Amino acid sequence: VQLQASGGGLVQAGGSLRLSCAASGRTFSSYVMGWFRQAPGKEREFVGGFGRGGGSTYYTDSVKGRFTISRDVAKNTVYLQMNSLKPEDTAVYYCAAGTVIGTTQTQYDYWGQGTQVTVSS
Repeated sequence: VQLQASGGGLVQAGGSLRLSCAASGRTFSSYVMGWFRQAPGKEREFVGGFGRGGGSTYYTDSVKGRFTISRDVAKNTVYLQMNSLKPEDTAVYYCAAGTVIGTTQTQYDYWGQGTQVTVSS
């Protein structure tokens, strides 16, 4: 599966952005899907994801209540809606696909190219 992330940009604190992850080659329903982010000088961290075929969506504590993952099966696209953005959300955001539910990078086999999100204070 190939993944293409888009939708990043510059936004003021408190604003919103929606990231998209378009999958091609195979339907994302065949995979565990996740969003990660990497801030400058920091390790890539898990943001949220869901299991194969949909099911429960889970998030890291720092984004719970602010970020929402959704999916459009017809478009083979996964979204990350980010509300109430904070400067500490600034990072390159990546979507990823794998076969095992998890929160670590090594559990995902396929990665999009990343999209920059910058939140100004």
